[in-house]
Amino acid sequence: MFSDNKRPMHEIGGQPNRIEKNTKIKGDIVSEADFRIDGKLDGNVKTSGKVVIGKDGYIHGKVECVNADIEGSFNGELLVSDLLSLKSSAVIEGTVAVNKLAVEPGATFNASCTMKGKGGAGISSGSSFKSAALGGNKNGPAKAS
Repeated sequence: MFSDNKRPMHEIGGQPNRIEKNTKIKGDIVSEADFRIDGKLDGNVKTSGKVVIGKDGYIHGKVECVNADIEGSFNGELLVSDLLSLKSSAVIEGTVAVNKLAVEPGATFNASCTMKGKGGAGISSGSSFKSAALGGNKNGPAKAS
């Protein structure tokens, strides 16, 4: 809670990074700061901060972060150590491991999801979780309405 470091908490990871709309990057990104993707990234992101995928943003690859807010599209492996927040325009495909998950109605979540319980043990969830959490049926992909 208290430290000898005099910097405010929001500066610990440094300045946030941004990939703007109409920008395409192929490769891996490692950062200690927050990252916002409004363009296209074909590669991996690893940060000790937050990843935001804007409405026009797209990532194909592996993302490792503490928190994530997704409005755009993601395809690959998503590892979020705290909160994953999916906005209504989000489209997620692949595998997801999270501690906490928040899904707005309208989000598309076609992923295999593992959630960490309060005791630290992983809880694996399949299509029945997606259907129950998003109001879909057990016979097809879940889409919130």
